[in-house]
Amino acid sequence: MRKLGEFSRRLLQLRSVREQLDALLDAVMEASGAESGFVVLVRDGERRVTVSRNVRGKLPEAVEALSDSIVHRVVESRRPLVVADALHDTRFGTAESVMNLQLASVMCAPLLAQGELLGVIYLGSRGVVRQFDESSLELLQIFAAQASLLLQMALLLDELESDRDRMAEELEQQRFGEIVGSCPSMVAVFETIEKVAPADVSVLVTGETGTGKELVARELHRRSPRAKGPFVVVNCGAIPENLLESELFGHVRGAFTGAVATRPGKFQLADGGTLFLDEVGELPLPMQAKLLRALQEREVSKVGSERTERVDIRIVAATNRDLRAEVAAGNFREDLYYRLDVVGIHLPPLRERGEDVVMLARYLLRTYAEQFGSQVRGFTPHAIDALRAHRWPGNIRELQNRVKKAVILADKTLVGPGDLDLDATLERDAPIQPLAEAREAFTRRYVLDALARHGGNRTRTAQALGVDPRTVFRYLEREVEAPDPGRGGGRQRG
Repeated sequence: MRKLGEFSRRLLQLRSVREQLDALLDAVMEASGAESGFVVLVRDGERRVTVSRNVRGKLPEAVEALSDSIVHRVVESRRPLVVADALHDTRFGTAESVMNLQLASVMCAPLLAQGELLGVIYLGSRGVVRQFDESSLELLQIFAAQASLLLQMALLLDELESDRDRMAEELEQQRFGEIVGSCPSMVAVFETIEKVAPADVSVLVTGETGTGKELVARELHRRSPRAKGPFVVVNCGAIPENLLESELFGHVRGAFTGAVATRPGKFQLADGGTLFLDEVGELPLPMQAKLLRALQEREVSKVGSERTERVDIRIVAATNRDLRAEVAAGNFREDLYYRLDVVGIHLPPLRERGEDVVMLARYLLRTYAEQFGSQVRGFTPHAIDALRAHRWPGNIRELQNRVKKAVILADKTLVGPGDLDLDATLERDAPIQPLAEAREAFTRRYVLDALARHGGNRTRTAQALGVDPRTVFRYLEREVEAPDPGRGGGRQRG
């Protein structure tokens, strides 16, 4: 009882699987007087000797790579076993462990937690026949039971950490500069950026508010020959109309009340680099005419000055408006539209990007957890479902806000839907599907999640799900746009 108490206290202080197994084997060998021992873990149907001890020296290699009839019996039956006179037992006298270690007495017990077989613990003694009996086996079972629940938690933590590392690697594979995504529409965006970035032409980026238009503009600049030059941002919708010309082209001292010094505008500051005109659709018509002239002439004049200045800039503009419709309505100059839209890039809303929602959420969670020193490590399954169901009217900006808030305020290691403020919106925003479609969608998603969890191994996934491997293949065939879990995503790029 004293040793059991010491063992229990020590286990509570240990976290890693290896430390807990070491502690378990040391404690039971000392308490039982065993001379040899090892722990076999069972993972995905495979057995592996994880920890071993032998007071008379190193265990033989044949035991280290164990395929033993005693272990097999305990694994299959999930019941403990004691062999009092091992060398003369007709059932197990030829077992590898008995033969190689010349064991006189053997006992073996399963490590069970909530009905799940984690492995077995095996003890042997060479010196005395019948050293182990039923009372010894009962002692071994008590130690094994005490260790199993904590061992299960340690194994789960190891698995979560492995999943986290795997997901982090996959996320890196899905990154295109600072942009994260793998759905077909985003892959098309990445390909367009790669093609147009080296060409010194104007680009118009369109999409709903919060879809990441400035990130695209920055990536165009970063991949262009102007990358070493400045990247200057102008939010056309946030500047008062009477200050727009001065903000864009600069002013000289005394040009207007409050102009106490000569200042350059955004055009001059962007010389040699890229000027990003965000929300260009908000520009009033008089300012559109002046912008068009500046783009055509590549020259600007400060407010209050008659002298022109040459500027060498590339224009990337962005808007959440339909500029074609604005042109038709007379709200936007057609000639300026064609000057800006030499190449157009459209960003899809987040609700149309499929599993990118979950990928982005995990990327943001990891980023914010590091930034704020949070212990948050992931999302609960219900939170993942809520992320998928929400319509995201605010797009990526809304996702950033919800994840950041959850990371800061969450008091658990896994973020739930309530932490994201999605428990109330889940029912309201989720479209109603026929039951058969909803069931099929859930099954497909569950199969794909299981496949990703098993590293893309379809056979192991089928075993874990308790289905025929053909079922996994069938759902993969249906998932036209599904990423290949074995390669980390749908984009075939490093």
